[in-house]
Amino acid sequence: LGLAVPLVVAISTTLGAQNGLLVRDRRGLEEARLLDIVVFDKTGTLTLGAHRVVETVPADGLATDEVLRLAAAVERDSEHPIAQALLTSAEEKDIDIPQSIEFAAVAGRGVDAVVEGRRLTVGGPAMLTQRELEVPHWARDAATRAGQDGRAAIYLIEDTNLLAVFVIADKLRPESANAVKKLHDLGIEVAMMTGDSEDVAKAVARELGIDTVLANVLPDQKAAKIGELQAQGKRVAMVGDGVNDAPALVTADVGIAVGAGTDVAVEAGDVVLVRSDPRDIPRIIKLSRATYSKMIQNLWWAAGYNIVAIPLAAGVLYWAGIVLAPAIGAILMSASTIIVAINAQLLRRLDLSR
Repeated sequence: LGLAVPLVVAISTTLGAQNGLLVRDRRGLEEARLLDIVVFDKTGTLTLGAHRVVETVPADGLATDEVLRLAAAVERDSEHPIAQALLTSAEEKDIDIPQSIEFAAVAGRGVDAVVEGRRLTVGGPAMLTQRELEVPHWARDAATRAGQDGRAAIYLIEDTNLLAVFVIADKLRPESANAVKKLHDLGIEVAMMTGDSEDVAKAVARELGIDTVLANVLPDQKAAKIGELQAQGKRVAMVGDGVNDAPALVTADVGIAVGAGTDVAVEAGDVVLVRSDPRDIPRIIKLSRATYSKMIQNLWWAAGYNIVAIPLAAGVLYWAGIVLAPAIGAILMSASTIIVAINAQLLRRLDLSR
């Protein structure tokens, strides 16, 4: 009985590590077999985070390169993937990016800074909502087209004037669709949580076959969204890679951190995907289910010999002429230890590569 569970625990942890799954908290691996839904953060998890500006729509009288130059300057000190998309796109066009001062980030909405004496803001739909700006038809049309194509629309604003719309696309990880399919094969619902607009989120969800979309979610709302799913009686896994994902990773029944993500996310996760491959998430569930099955088998093997052999050796059925010699009981006890050890080792035959 003392060997039944610890042997399986040791082997399953080793097996996980060999397959790119770093188990930081055993509780997370134990809970994975009971999951009802897996919630993915979109950027950097289902996508590569390799954004680029694929279309620029300036206001009348403004040049495309000029508005890109100003937007890149505003985002110069930001580490967000959207900022990197603007900067990289400007650099690829050999645009000289000026310095900015008084940089400030507004979580989940955008950033602003002073560039060449002008107070400029770069942000998404949430920034427009916060400032109650009226969106002109040319910008609304550009954002609608972007949403239909599953792309993000980012706005350059000066005071109350909209200067440009940048259409930014994030490349999906080639493994994402297969990961979603494998989760469905295991009977798991798949959801995606993102700060992007609903049109963008739904376009990505359609392409990947995702069941549920949680769009326009601000960073400080992610943990609450996980709590809402749990309140529905669902056991929830959260998959994320950023600092903003950490509270949701902790709140979820199982927190799964992408290895290439931030240190904060990795520290908050129960299991870390060393290879940053979303296909490893179905493997976590398969390993969890197989581990639990082996634990139950071992407990029955270990307890079964005792349940049968001890009463017989004590003479419970002596009246019927059935007596188990103590020596035979000792042999059975030794045999149970060997069987438990061998059965635990059979877990190594689990194929997590499929």
